[in-house]
Amino acid sequence: MSRVTERFAPTKTGIATADVLTGLHAALGILAALHHRQETGEGQLVEVNLMSSMLSGLVNFGGAYALTGNVARGMGIRHEGICPYEPFATKDRRLVVAAANDGLFRTLCDCLDLPAVKTDRRFATNRDRVAHRDALGELLAAVLVTRTADEWFDVLTDAGVPCGPINDVAQGMDLATSLGLEPIVDVDGSAQVAHPVRLSRTPASYRHAPPGLGADQKAIRDWIDAEIGDEEGLP
Repeated sequence: MSRVTERFAPTKTGIATADVLTGLHAALGILAALHHRQETGEGQLVEVNLMSSMLSGLVNFGGAYALTGNVARGMGIRHEGICPYEPFATKDRRLVVAAANDGLFRTLCDCLDLPAVKTDRRFATNRDRVAHRDALGELLAAVLVTRTADEWFDVLTDAGVPCGPINDVAQGMDLATSLGLEPIVDVDGSAQVAHPVRLSRTPASYRHAPPGLGADQKAIRDWIDAEIGDEEGLP
């Protein structure tokens, strides 16, 4: 199927996005409430919900609807208002190219040796490129498929054009490691994903690995017996 006739059907995310966003909003709300309590001595109820968290996570799509009533249409991971700002097939895997202004677009054309595309009036401005995104996409795709994603990454990055290969989980972890981010930590001999927040004075500490099935059963039962059992008459 060509890029011109391709249609983007709704797709479920592979992770629990709503749960993660809501948890982050809950943490922010709790911190705000704690600050208020510190200032006034008053506590308050903090409420979050999945729907509001997801609507806030729509960012520019949600804002555009609130301001203008414009409803975003399914475009995969293309950008509705910027072109080219999307993934392209290369010789081995897909590469996201984000030529988000006219200067970057012209630089991209130079890197891809497409002088005719650079001067084509259909692509003169971002508005023009958005209006003719399918035609432009096919011209760019025909060149990008001739080299690997990593080769294009080096060429485009050196020229200042934002881009990046679409990585699988292992490739993403390797990239983070190469950037010095230490994405995986050892906790009691168990490899775990590192906390993403870095604090200069109180960095995250990793004291215990996640317990195995039933590993803390006795400790939990002893705590229940000591704290609750006598009062509730539990066996």
